[in-house]
Amino acid sequence: MMKVLFINGPNLNMLGKRERDTYGSFSWKEIEEELCKEAHRLNVEVLFFQSNHEGEIVERIQRAPEENVDFLIINAGAYTHTSIAIRDAVLSVQIPVIEVHMSNVFKREPFRQVSFLSDIAQGIICGMGKLGYKLALHAAVELKNGTPDM
Repeated sequence: MMKVLFINGPNLNMLGKRERDTYGSFSWKEIEEELCKEAHRLNVEVLFFQSNHEGEIVERIQRAPEENVDFLIINAGAYTHTSIAIRDAVLSVQIPVIEVHMSNVFKREPFRQVSFLSDIAQGIICGMGKLGYKLALHAAVELKNGTPDM
């Protein structure tokens, strides 16, 4: 069974409470529940991790190979624009990654348009809100299965 690890960075634990115009009114727990249902339908095991601390995110990425994780789906939050450490951790584990952002970072401040992950990601999904995570899950399955259209 394919295994996908979702990693969320700082402030994503505040979904549903912060900047609802940008991020919506649903909590991360609600997104997790939807992803679990979709993963079950796709016969995929999903793991979830969120931290506001860069080092914890790095350590979680580094543990992924021991757990036979096949794909990383990461929304590093603000660390997307600042963390070489997270980038290096992703590179070190040699697990394919999809970068996700709920908002369209290209419609926001210029500093949000810089990512230390985009050039090492299989793909980037942004501006689709919570749907972006589900799209990333489907993309991971397609990429893992070697679907020619991807």
